[in-house]
Amino acid sequence: MPHFEARMSSKGQITVPAQVREHFALKEGDLVDFYVDPLARAVRILARNAKLSDLVGMLEKPQSTPALTQQQMDDAVGDHLSEKHERISREWNEWREFQDWKKSQAAE
Repeated sequence: MPHFEARMSSKGQITVPAQVREHFALKEGDLVDFYVDPLARAVRILARNAKLSDLVGMLEKPQSTPALTQQQMDDAVGDHLSEKHERISREWNEWREFQDWKKSQAAE
């Protein structure tokens, strides 16, 4: 991965190195986003100057799959809600058991 550096001015400004400007075809007025990762003390930048027409063809066409019936969608939602209910019930019971255990430990 190429490496470039720039020095911050007294006004807090940094000049984007010429090679980077050329690579991303950046020009005056283009937006650049900064994504900060505080743990890594790093910043990712994203040049937002691409035209929509430049992006055409980047995504693959989705596989042709038959449409779901209303019943299949209802069944899928029902299965999801059932699993969610079981998980919440299990977590609640585990929490209650832990609370009971804490009380028994404090009583000893």
